[in-house]
Amino acid sequence: MRMEDKVVAITGASSGIGEATARVLAARGAKVVIGARRTERLAALASELEGKGGRVAFRALDVTRREDVRAFVDFAGERFGRLDVLVSNAGLMPLSPIAQLKVDEWERMVDVNLKGVLFGIAAALPGFQRQGSGQFVHVTSVADRVVVPTAAVYSGTKFAVRAISEGLRQEVGRSIRVTLVAPGATESELALSISDPELRRLAIEQYRQDLLPAEAIARAIAFAIDQPADVDVNELVVRPTAQGY
Repeated sequence: MRMEDKVVAITGASSGIGEATARVLAARGAKVVIGARRTERLAALASELEGKGGRVAFRALDVTRREDVRAFVDFAGERFGRLDVLVSNAGLMPLSPIAQLKVDEWERMVDVNLKGVLFGIAAALPGFQRQGSGQFVHVTSVADRVVVPTAAVYSGTKFAVRAISEGLRQEVGRSIRVTLVAPGATESELALSISDPELRRLAIEQYRQDLLPAEAIARAIAFAIDQPADVDVNELVVRPTAQGY
């Protein structure tokens, strides 16, 4: 299928990588369905892209709610007749030392970063199997293969998504593609979820220098989607050239 024929649903599309992916794919002709909790941002993005000739629909989405994810996937099919790609991008990164025991933040990361991806698989896989094609794109982080202090739980959720993605690929890969995209330091709002003010400042000043634009990750996602059906780009790790870890 050409990009112009594909319907792509994107979670976490109100900012950062999700928003950039919607822009890049819409500009290349894909039909794009965007979801996030901040519907005012979705509405503004959809209006902008439609003004440029894009085919866009949006729906409120909380990926921690299984029924929301199911309804989002169903909405994409109802709006455009089918779903070809689900980009699971929604994520949180409230870094903290384990000894601070911020259990509520741990649970939130598991709910969004891990369970949100699983809910997406559960919602989209039956339809992909019925139509005999489809693609999952899971946006993780280089934290899915590198652990640093304060990021243990965050990395744990991303390591888990990487493992699940590989297992999914092996189980359904004859007709359904699975792509893992692991960004390095990239422009986003992730650091804003860090509750410790000093750690948030350090994360922004020290760990998030030489940032990639979100569009760089969006282009990588578009590259994987735009491959022929018999080509499955399994993993893309995209770092700033200057990033050392």
